[in-house]
Amino acid sequence: MRDRAEERFLGIVLADSTVRAVLERAPALGVGDWWLTAGVLFQTVWNDLTGRPAGTGIRDADLFYFDPDTSWDAEDAVIRAGAELFADLPVPVEIRNEARVHLWYADRFGTPAPPFRDCADAIDSFAAVCCCYGLTVDAEGVPHVYAPHGYDDLFSMTVRPNGRLAPRHVYESKAARWLGEWPELTVLPWDGNRPGPDLAAG
Repeated sequence: MRDRAEERFLGIVLADSTVRAVLERAPALGVGDWWLTAGVLFQTVWNDLTGRPAGTGIRDADLFYFDPDTSWDAEDAVIRAGAELFADLPVPVEIRNEARVHLWYADRFGTPAPPFRDCADAIDSFAAVCCCYGLTVDAEGVPHVYAPHGYDDLFSMTVRPNGRLAPRHVYESKAARWLGEWPELTVLPWDGNRPGPDLAAG
């Protein structure tokens, strides 16, 4: 049984043609535990809330999957298949095996990351609470949402740091870019803390 906030979320994101196309085509990749995540979801909601055209400010669509095979060759094969599968979409679909993230995270972001247990673990680790959404479909095409912090920040357009993994400079650079695109946002300062129990429970 979905609550009203989840129904509202799904009503907005499933109205977006890019979101729908990724959800319809992703099963063809043949990977397990896959999720459409991050900006293409929460920024689609921001655009709806502020009356902006669909796609405004959205640079890509992040597609996570989890495969214990952490070889580059295995991930590259999925990335190549996705490049063909999603070639006609208006933004690139960035496909990543979350089982491999700990192998490159420190080089890219300056802080080490423990191996993720699954895609939910990866979504939990986004730099801001408002980023922490995942959307997938089951074998019957029914959508399923992962929203570990609920929807309050999303619908109030609040950007709150998530101190679980991402360092301060990552949060602040992302928040600055988002505020430039959506000035209606309320950006909370970095405090290095994890979300409180009320957020973590959602």
